[in-house]
Amino acid sequence: MTTATRPYLPPNVRTTFRRSAIAAAVIGAVALAVLVPLGYGLYAVFGCVGLGLGLFNARMVGAAAARFADAGGAGKGALAFAALARLAVCTVIALGCAVLVRPEGLGVFAGLAVFQLAMIVVAALPVIKELRHS
Repeated sequence: MTTATRPYLPPNVRTTFRRSAIAAAVIGAVALAVLVPLGYGLYAVFGCVGLGLGLFNARMVGAAAARFADAGGAGKGALAFAALARLAVCTVIALGCAVLVRPEGLGVFAGLAVFQLAMIVVAALPVIKELRHS
């Protein structure tokens, strides 16, 4: 009987993902708390959907990179196809929300953009901290 082993993820990748998930949850909660009383609740909900899509994409990127590294760099075509499929799913969901629920569905794109910005900030903070100490 063989047991499947999970691909290795460096600790900094797990930490960055965890901090990004926390940041997305906080941003989503603040968006809901601010926009719902102002009458823009659906914008906030779709923004949270965008944050969730960004989080899903980040998780899948980490898993795909770990599988690629475990394979010793082999399977570049599979990595490219996985990236294409992942981005296609996110795009279809985002466009579907934007087209089907206009104009509030555009909040998905705002959520995706805010998540990417938050992920960059979360990933950059340890580097900035290290540069300040050196």
